[in-house]
Amino acid sequence: MTLAILADIGGTNTRVALAEGTSVRLDSIRRFPNADYQARGQDIAQVLRDYLDQTGARVSGVCVAAAGPVQDGVAEMTNLSWVIDGAKLTEATGATRVAILNDLQAQGQALGHIAPGNLRRVIDGPQTQGAMLVVGLGTGVNAAPVHPAPKGRPMGRIVPPSECGHVNMPVRTEEDFQLIRFIEQKLKAEGEVPHAGVEEVLAGRGLANLHGFAAYAAGHPSSLTSAEVLAALDAGDAIAAHAARLYVHILGQMLADLALIHLPYGGIFLIGGMSRAMTPHFARFGLETSFREARRVDLLQRDFSVTVVEDDYAALTGCAAYLEAMG
Repeated sequence: MTLAILADIGGTNTRVALAEGTSVRLDSIRRFPNADYQARGQDIAQVLRDYLDQTGARVSGVCVAAAGPVQDGVAEMTNLSWVIDGAKLTEATGATRVAILNDLQAQGQALGHIAPGNLRRVIDGPQTQGAMLVVGLGTGVNAAPVHPAPKGRPMGRIVPPSECGHVNMPVRTEEDFQLIRFIEQKLKAEGEVPHAGVEEVLAGRGLANLHGFAAYAAGHPSSLTSAEVLAALDAGDAIAAHAARLYVHILGQMLADLALIHLPYGGIFLIGGMSRAMTPHFARFGLETSFREARRVDLLQRDFSVTVVEDDYAALTGCAAYLEAMG
């Protein structure tokens, strides 16, 4: 029996599991807090060593999905000071098959291997053969196209790396302009780069930022976490509803822009904690209306579907599928 070790490194935790072929052993999944390892000057290599020590597993393959850019086989974490390369992974695990993917690349590799019960359609539309688009809304924001591999290519799908969570926030209304200025001033006051990228409004912290703006606009400045905003939204709070409406409006605009850039006739797939948390509110606040807003071409009015992936372990599945395609 040939086993592989897989790791999905998020902004907060790293999930590690074993796989046989494309099948992830769900009972093998364990979580490791990134902050604990970083505080000790350790990184993913020690996480993998600890996992193998705890389980006693022997593996021939290792694949890591990292929340950060991957270039020339080296990953640099966006929200951690971790640099990951193949030699480090081989030394930690003894594996001979090694792969490092961007987290969105791993999610893209998982498409087609996810159980139908873990897929929820939120915008209907034709879904045909062709490119797909995976959009991550979690601790950070990112998106990547997923292209079928050319015939004869042994490595499965082509999912180019991306860091588009840091593109400019879409601006369509006067309120959008006011929001950008609010975000820029907030970041500057916190000593951060004052850039209103989509991550500042659509990531985990984004809903909190939007609530701060909505509260300021209402003349009642307040500071809530995103979890508190979601709870207030469920309780019928008007300011939380304003924040949610802004979130859905901006998300719809971003998805429309990405759809026109990549033409994902195979569907758009949303992943991550924020996509799942906001799913119950998409219809109420008009995600489809924002997405299908009339533009010079009518593609957005007649094409593309949007589906939420409700599988927490899709990135691990994508890692397993990628390793299996390597042979």
